[in-house]
Amino acid sequence: MSGDTAREADYVIVGAGSAGCAVAYRLAEAGKSVIVIEHGGSDAGPFINMPGALSYPMNMKLYDWGYQSEPEPHLGGRRLVCPRGKVLGGSSSINGMVYVRGHAMDFDHWRDMGAEGWGFADVLPYFRRMEHWHGGRSDWRGSDGPLHVSRGKRDNPLVQAFVEAGVQAGYEATEDYNGAQQEGFGAMDATIHKGERWSAAKAYLRPAQKRGARVVRALAQKVVIRDGRAVGVEVKRGGRTEVIRARVEVVLAASSLNSPKLLMLSGIGPGAHLREHGIEVIADRPGVGQNLQDHLELYIQMQATQPVSLFKYWNLPGKAYVGARWLLRRDGPGASNQFESAAFIRSAAGVPYPDIQYHFLPLAVRYDGKAAAEGHGFQAHVGPMRSKSRGTVTLRSADPAEAPVIRFNYMSHPEDWDEFRTCIRLTREIFGQQAFAPYAGREIQPGAGVQSDAELDAFVREHAESAYHPCGTCRMGAADDPGAVVDPQGRVIGVDSLRVADSSVFPRITNGNLNAPSIMVGEKMADHLLARTLPSANDAPWISPRWETEQR
Repeated sequence: MSGDTAREADYVIVGAGSAGCAVAYRLAEAGKSVIVIEHGGSDAGPFINMPGALSYPMNMKLYDWGYQSEPEPHLGGRRLVCPRGKVLGGSSSINGMVYVRGHAMDFDHWRDMGAEGWGFADVLPYFRRMEHWHGGRSDWRGSDGPLHVSRGKRDNPLVQAFVEAGVQAGYEATEDYNGAQQEGFGAMDATIHKGERWSAAKAYLRPAQKRGARVVRALAQKVVIRDGRAVGVEVKRGGRTEVIRARVEVVLAASSLNSPKLLMLSGIGPGAHLREHGIEVIADRPGVGQNLQDHLELYIQMQATQPVSLFKYWNLPGKAYVGARWLLRRDGPGASNQFESAAFIRSAAGVPYPDIQYHFLPLAVRYDGKAAAEGHGFQAHVGPMRSKSRGTVTLRSADPAEAPVIRFNYMSHPEDWDEFRTCIRLTREIFGQQAFAPYAGREIQPGAGVQSDAELDAFVREHAESAYHPCGTCRMGAADDPGAVVDPQGRVIGVDSLRVADSSVFPRITNGNLNAPSIMVGEKMADHLLARTLPSANDAPWISPRWETEQR
């Protein structure tokens, strides 16, 4: 292959993550030539592929960009880690594998904010197209898509007790929170297949490569724009700078942190900020890097009075057993992410759809594995879904090798504090139900002594952690909306032949984990690139008939 054709394709995609892999596959499937630029390396190896090892890859420099927030003023000046996958599959290769589409009303809200064509009726067909659901026949789910979605065995008594306790507390049970009814307590879905992580690289990138898509390992430095049109991407590869040319379009799918950074390095963003860094302004889009959102969560931890938690494996022989069993048979505790029960509830009467999410874990331990479990225990990860706080992603310098400046501005809205106190108090009530009576000992965290608003606020300030769901920094909206970065087809406003397709286009954060809606964005943007669209659905989601008058 000559040097020129090796560096040229119809479509050049930056980022082999959740959305980028989906775009690559659909374009390659349609017979287009595709190059995917990815700075990270191989996703082979047990740390990524074994679901039970999920805390390792997101803490490994090999697989993670290593980003941190600036000191957060409302969280006592703490810097929060912000893992993003720097590996084939992107963050779908290092995440917790939890699969949540989001609530129907999330997408209707996108539509109402100016993302025409992104209401629930419009996106549901794409969720169906992408899924291969292993949970039985359901009209709400897809059955032959590339992305395998399954449920864990749910044989730990604590996992069952969580759902029973929710029902005892008066909440709904739901058969499928990704189906008609998100609200309630039930089983958690995961991107796990035959005991292994099923990332976007496995679902989409490998099949795309079989159809001719090429992956170039390089650091994207900027989009090359000539006469107002994107014609390629400047990359650094092996110490050399070169341009990978796009005959038709360039697609940024580099994450909600790196996509706005690349736009700004390319001269697209808030004019004054770009000029500060000596970057020529090609399109003055003040919304680039604004509207940053995330989910924060707390771990409410309980001691277990019986040896039923995963703590029995929290030692060298236990870990060796789990690892060996997984390596030999792809089963046992290592074959699950251990998030097997979930819940979505409303915080108050008058809230039309859930605004609190639970991940339940039959072990009391931190995500980063740093604070060792102190004996048998269990925990709920809980946090509000729709914080009104907004942050920014800006340039540190004009050097593409430098990390962006990430300011989430967590807990900057006064309602955030009310919401978190409600989360803690509702969780304590759930853990106090009869279903947990055989297992629940003392409260490890926050601890029974932490009761007043001021005490709870202090706990939040010290212990709230990111759920790693950053989004919103290249917001989708109407073409005449000055704060929008891309139009509803993903086209960057003010530049031709350039699109964004990842979680940065979300106008507002969705309920739950972001991998599923990010892949959906990739699927749908691929159709916009190919000038086609799936017909809308008319399935009606369940909304509590009592939402106006009752919290549950």
